[in-house]
Amino acid sequence: MKIQVLFGTETGNAEMVAEDIVDALAAEHDIEAHDMSKVAADSLDREALYLVVCSTYGDGELPNSAQPFYNALGELSPDLNGLRFATFGLGDSFYGTYNNGSQIIAERLLELGAHSVGERGLHDASSGLLPGDVAVEWARQLLEDLPA
Repeated sequence: MKIQVLFGTETGNAEMVAEDIVDALAAEHDIEAHDMSKVAADSLDREALYLVVCSTYGDGELPNSAQPFYNALGELSPDLNGLRFATFGLGDSFYGTYNNGSQIIAERLLELGAHSVGERGLHDASSGLLPGDVAVEWARQLLEDLPA
């Protein structure tokens, strides 16, 4: 199975987490990471599993690198039936908009017919845990739980 890790980031944390996931899974899977700002919304591969790693910025908005992808999904409205994705959010539970960025992307993908698999992964900056460690554990469990 091909896995595409898409990341949306403001300060680089989501990119580092995406790279951690790729590094941890590369021995067992065909996996790559891409900045959402460089992904064409109408060229998503239905044969791939997408792991969407997204931070939350400002007052609960998408980070800068996720906005072009999100906007293009809205403008192009591609039919995403058959596309499978899972989301991992980075945020801080101190804020009322905790992990809102990953939820915004997930809702747009669902609106377009994509199918969410597994539980949404969440990292809380207030937890003291390293986001890459939490994300790798989430990704491994997600892949283990997927039906063959």
